[in-house]
Amino acid sequence: MSNSWKIETNAVQAGYEPANGAPRVVPICQSTTYKYDDAQSVADLFDLKAPGHMYSRISNPTVEAFENKMAALEGGVAAVAASSGQTANTIAIMNCCPAGGHVIAASGLYGGTVNLFKFTLKKMGVDVTFVEPTATDDEIKANVRPNTRVIFAETLANPALKVLDFEKFGRLAKELGLPLIVDNTFPSPFLCRPFELGANIVTHSSTKYIDGHATSVGGVIIDGGNFDWTNGKFPEFTEPDVTYHGLIYTKDFKDAPFATKLRVQWIRDLGSYMSPMNAFLSHTGLETLHLRMERHSQNALRLAEFLEQHDKVSWVKYPGLKNDSEHELAKKYLPKGCSGVLCFGVKGGAKEGEAVMNSLKLAAIVVHVADVRTCVLHPASMTHRQLSEEALKAAGVSPDLIRVSVGIENIDDIIADFDQALNLI
Repeated sequence: MSNSWKIETNAVQAGYEPANGAPRVVPICQSTTYKYDDAQSVADLFDLKAPGHMYSRISNPTVEAFENKMAALEGGVAAVAASSGQTANTIAIMNCCPAGGHVIAASGLYGGTVNLFKFTLKKMGVDVTFVEPTATDDEIKANVRPNTRVIFAETLANPALKVLDFEKFGRLAKELGLPLIVDNTFPSPFLCRPFELGANIVTHSSTKYIDGHATSVGGVIIDGGNFDWTNGKFPEFTEPDVTYHGLIYTKDFKDAPFATKLRVQWIRDLGSYMSPMNAFLSHTGLETLHLRMERHSQNALRLAEFLEQHDKVSWVKYPGLKNDSEHELAKKYLPKGCSGVLCFGVKGGAKEGEAVMNSLKLAAIVVHVADVRTCVLHPASMTHRQLSEEALKAAGVSPDLIRVSVGIENIDDIIADFDQALNLI
């Protein structure tokens, strides 16, 4: 592969380079283990002195190809694939924020992430403070503690569709000496590359646009290689690891200390690695990422513009709309498109909205988002139902909010489906 290639070319070509006579398409290495010529080869692998695969709980050739492609697309130095997006966010945080640590997170996050941060991480000894994305520098700084280790945000919040102000959060993270972890699931690397905007670690639920076809649950963490782990706040990176004969990640793995530690500690011990089959499907999905994201974005904007003018619709939320509160940030950080998710409310409230959802024929009601098929969801009663009214409000989820994941079907058919359903109420 070539560093000079554009992202569209890397989507197709990066990650796997077949040798002479090898399979043109990345093979599925459905094997738990590997054969070696001598005992020392295995010893070197377990001491992290030699590259290679020791066990498919830690690494695998098929998954490695997917990781390499994701690193190339995001512009990172290394990537580690996980069993889900939730796992990716969890271990990305725990890798640099052990028990006793503190995280600052921009509010408006996916409901599952909110629950993870408010309750599960707390059980693991990590405290999380939520701040409004529109908060001033001083307001955000007021939440910093001596044990703060991470700032976390989503590029495009699910389902609030708030666009991250990268300039502000990147500046603050750098000033405070903290890594900025950004979940880039909704835009995908094609629409936004957070490392170029101040992020240090990028995560994805690869279940969404990366796979793109609703076949494979997975997650991935990409190391930007652009954070100074030796700034005194992260002894886990600068002090000897007794489980590996005292190696020091910032010394022995200078190029990608975060990704290396993530793999050989958290993936190794929790057993939360991606399966070869899911990696194969996700790697294949990435080959059309650029084409799909263009169509998703075009279709979503067209549907948003239609709904905005419909007399049965009370409001529409999509950053691509000119009068949207996030439009200026979207023009700055998402110039190629605002992805395929929009939200709207039906006049009359949640009951009428439910009637509309039940009347759709092309769009299906599914607990998923971000694949080639158009689908709808009522977050308040479905994906976010575990949240309190206060938490729902903080997440940008109103009782009447309908989330639409706009697929890549013909936009005239999509619009006609919503039109007929709305006209029945």
